Amino acid sequence: MSPGQNSNSDTELEETSFRSHIGPILFLAGIFFLNFLGRIILAPLLPTIEKDLGLGHSEAGSLFLLISLGYFISLLGSGFVASRLMHRRTLIVSATAIGLALLGISSSDSLLGISMGLVLLGLAAGLYLPSGISTLTSLISPSQWGKALAIHELAPNLAFVAAPLLSEVLLQWFSWRGILAVMGIASMVAGMTFARFGTGGRFPGDAPSVTSFRTILVKPAFWIMTILFSLAITGSLGVYAMLPLYLVTERSMDQYWANTLVAVSRVSGLGMAFLAGWATDRFGARKIMAAVFLLTGTMTFLLGVTKGSWMVLIVFAQPMLAVCFFPAGFAALSCIGPSSSRNVAVSLTIPLAFLIGAGAIPAGIGIMGDTVSFAFGFALVGVFILMGFLLSLTLQLPEEYECPTTFSQE
Repeated sequence: MSPGQNSNSDTELEETSFRSHIGPILFLAGIFFLNFLGRIILAPLLPTIEKDLGLGHSEAGSLFLLISLGYFISLLGSGFVASRLMHRRTLIVSATAIGLALLGISSSDSLLGISMGLVLLGLAAGLYLPSGISTLTSLISPSQWGKALAIHELAPNLAFVAAPLLSEVLLQWFSWRGILAVMGIASMVAGMTFARFGTGGRFPGDAPSVTSFRTILVKPAFWIMTILFSLAITGSLGVYAMLPLYLVTERSMDQYWANTLVAVSRVSGLGMAFLAGWATDRFGARKIMAAVFLLTGTMTFLLGVTKGSWMVLIVFAQPMLAVCFFPAGFAALSCIGPSSSRNVAVSLTIPLAFLIGAGAIPAGIGIMGDTVSFAFGFALVGVFILMGFLLSLTLQLPEEYECPTTFSQE
């Protein structure tokens, strides 16, 4: 048999292997969907929660900081957990604990109890991603990872769309507490189903070492990338967290219309990330990141100063641009250290960036909503994101990286 025939045969075998594992891949994507949905469902429910609990805007915004705090701690320690429990058990614990946390929040009558539940929700959710990716990539050959990860990464983008729509549909029959309870039960069922029928992940994770941390922490590029990812998550998840409340309270939109608008505006993210990946290959990560921050910062600033029908256009344009950072961002992040420390760079950067962009920033916007206005808060966030344009240009990447390999969004 000729080498060409061998190559074709290997390709056919790999395609067959991928198709045979499409069920487990979709199963993991479903668990990730519920994981992400559990973390962002408060955003479309926030106007209702504020009224029910009598919260100020700053208190409402701080709810996301509590989730992010738990997520930050958990993601940093996930390697140690997976090294003891193995990835499979870690996934089961994560999904089940998310369900228990959501049920606890839904049944709590005090703000303290809800706050503790939100921290626990973040702790449970943070265990998923490292073990989920490790389990997914263990199921198929490396040549098929791109397709599998593309399917897996549909989960957060679908959750952005689904959260407002599900909220409005379920609010017809349930209170916000009932919606959290329904989601909690769904997550627990997913965890128990994976325990019974799920495949993969029957191996331990690697606990990070002090040496691997030190290798990354001493590099100025790491801290620049942490700031850039913080600004990118601000433009994506941070804005999303407070946008429905802003549209309802200061732009006088009906809650149903505001949530529908936010949901539909996120549909573009399903395709824009792939376009951004192509552009990263074509023009280089640094140029793409700079362009994204310039455009996203401008759109976010306009969210704060625009009124009337123009607001609808800006609400659509802002997330379409914000999502374009991540392929270039992950590609650049992969170059700040040796390949052996690549996972460490990600595991350090993302928790810090998430704590700031998805936690501190929504809390800050809430404070602005109480003390000045939401509009001022969004405009100020836009200025912060614009600073990423200049910071991107200062980033020093290896010369050979000007035409990088595309890295997908997480």
